[in-house]
Amino acid sequence: MAEKDWSIQEIARLTGTTSRALRHYGDIGLLPPTRIASNGYRHYDESALVRLQRILLLRELGLGLPAIAEVIGDPAGGGAGRRGTAVESAALEKHLALLREEKNRLTRQIASVENTITALREGGALMPQNMFDGFDHTRYKDEVEARWGKQAYADSDRWWRGLGEDGQAAWKQRVADLNADWIALASAGADPASPEAQDLARRHVEWLTGIPGTPAYGADGDRRAYVIGLGEMYVADPRFGANYATDADRSGGGSAGAEFVRDALRSYAERAL
Repeated sequence: MAEKDWSIQEIARLTGTTSRALRHYGDIGLLPPTRIASNGYRHYDESALVRLQRILLLRELGLGLPAIAEVIGDPAGGGAGRRGTAVESAALEKHLALLREEKNRLTRQIASVENTITALREGGALMPQNMFDGFDHTRYKDEVEARWGKQAYADSDRWWRGLGEDGQAAWKQRVADLNADWIALASAGADPASPEAQDLARRHVEWLTGIPGTPAYGADGDRRAYVIGLGEMYVADPRFGANYATDADRSGGGSAGAEFVRDALRSYAERAL
C-alpha cells in the first residue's frame, strides 16, 4: 500500500499557514516536499508533517528560520524507519518541554497583568516586583543578535543579570514610568516638539544609553541614527508599539501613541544628538 501524503493546498488548510510559506520552507531546504506530482503540486508525507509541526512550534517560540534550521537539522539526516521515528519522538519531547515552560511563563504573565488591573481598579499599590513576573528578556535573544550581533546580546545580558533582583525591579519601574508619561502626553494631545515631550525624549534617550550592548551605549555609538530608527520600530512593530498605546489606540486599533513617541524622539535626536 502506498504511503499516504497530502497536497500543499491540504497542508496549508490543515495548519492555517499559506502555500507560499510552505514553498518558501521548501526552497530554503527546511521542508522539502516528499514528492512533486505530475501537475507540479508539492505533496508531503507523515514524516514531513512531523517536521512541519516542529517548525511551527519553534516559530511560535520566537525562533527565526536560520535558527530553526540549526535546531532540527537536515531533513535527510533523521534516518528512516524505527530510528527516524525515535529521533523525531525525542525531538518532539524537547519541544514539549519548551512549550510547557512557555505555558508556565504565560500563566505567570497573565496573573501579573490581572494583579495590575485589580490594583488599578481598586486603587491599590502597584508592586513592580510582581508586575513583571513572567516577562523574560531572553526570548528576544535571536532577534537582538540578528539586529546588533552576538556581542551586543552578551553585553546586555551580563549587565541585566548583574543588576540583581532589586536593580532589575528598579529598572522595570523606570520603564513603566517612562511608558506611563509617554501615554499621558500623547493622550493629552501634546506637540511632539513641545518642551514637555522633548524633556521626556531626553529621559528616554538617557535610559537607552545606559544599556550596554545597544548601539547608543558609550561615546562611540551613533545615537542619532539609533534613536530615530528605534522610534520607527515602535510604530512598525506592534509588540513595542503596545507599550505606548493610548485608550483610543486600544479601542480603535490605532498607533497614535507610538507615533507620538517616534516623532518626539526624532525631533530630539535631530536637535540634540
